[in-house]
Amino acid sequence: MHIPTPASLKIVTVTRRTFLSVSAAATAMSQDILTLPPPKANARIPYGKDPLQFGDLRLPSGAGPHPVVIFIHGGFWRAAYNLDHAGHMCAALSRAGAATWSIEYRRIGDPGGGWPGTLDDVLQGAEHIAKLAPRYGLDLGRLVAAGHSAGGHLVLWLAAQRALDLRGIVPLAAVSDLRRAWALQLSNGVVKQFLGGSPDQVPQRYAATSPMELLPISVPQRMVHGTADNIVPFEMSEKFAKASKNAKLVALKGAGHFELIDPRAREWDTVQKNILNWDF
Repeated sequence: MHIPTPASLKIVTVTRRTFLSVSAAATAMSQDILTLPPPKANARIPYGKDPLQFGDLRLPSGAGPHPVVIFIHGGFWRAAYNLDHAGHMCAALSRAGAATWSIEYRRIGDPGGGWPGTLDDVLQGAEHIAKLAPRYGLDLGRLVAAGHSAGGHLVLWLAAQRALDLRGIVPLAAVSDLRRAWALQLSNGVVKQFLGGSPDQVPQRYAATSPMELLPISVPQRMVHGTADNIVPFEMSEKFAKASKNAKLVALKGAGHFELIDPRAREWDTVQKNILNWDF
């Protein structure tokens, strides 16, 4: 039996401390993705009459037809966060060969945002891809949807509506259980603002909106989540993947919340491969 010496204990402690420091630094760097100006889209296209009902379309080089990623940004459904911060990852996906359709939608604080306007916009915006396909050379036979954080919730909800022929979905750090989000008081209880009440007050809205309560979802799911996420806990994707009969959990060891949408992060290669792997 080996008994560690004080010197070896010190080495272990320093190594772990260094690892945590590096992880924290990486998370802090990735969080600035929220404020960095994104690359310009090829086109900003309305899908409805409201000023917030539009999407950004980015196209890869070449004539196509191009595979397509519908992307739904996060921000805990609040108007403070718009689609701009998702432009970096959408541009990276387009450079890798996929067209991206990043949807803006009315959010908490916007007229008509929250329940049910946010959901209506996501569905309408996603369905609009069919109108764009002929003009922009989009291959709807290779269509996936992805979303981050609250956008991960929305992409799971979208898949449950069966309105699109999706090959699969890739929720990133998704808020996949709204009752659990309420119990954990994520972002100061924002789910109550989103749905207009607690689970006891509006249980039917949770039942109709929370992905955990919409299972089974027939569209295949790849749940990607950082194990060190302190904004949407890893346990949410872990429990959802176990409850779903159609999900794969992709755990990113030591990753926080924003690395998943940051092409500069070491995790990006794994995220991109999971989004652009069409064989679900």
